[in-house]
Amino acid sequence: MDWYLLAFKKYFDFSGRSRRKEYWMFALFNLIVGITLSVLDTVFGTFNLETGLGLLSGLYSLAVFIPGLALSVRRLHDIDKSGWWLLLLLIPIIGVITVLIFCVLDSKTEENKWGNSPKFA
Repeated sequence: MDWYLLAFKKYFDFSGRSRRKEYWMFALFNLIVGITLSVLDTVFGTFNLETGLGLLSGLYSLAVFIPGLALSVRRLHDIDKSGWWLLLLLIPIIGVITVLIFCVLDSKTEENKWGNSPKFA
């Protein structure tokens, strides 16, 4: 849970570096909460099949968009890539696979222009 809350503590922080563990724990928690809220939306009748979102899951998606984006940028910084690489997500399939590979890569141990490695701090 600490890894999840850390993303919210750094809500608008697009500088610095974030570890792989922080990124994937945030993603896992978002998946669990998203599925749970979608089930609740279905039970309450607020789920919309056209958009794939309901009232609760839609509000949650809005709430985690900025911290998720900031965390993704910091994750790319950790492997010594610019946050602009996230624009690859606009390319179907190839862009998603490339960014996924970037997010799986291990941290660079040496200091880079975004700071010291949080893994070894």
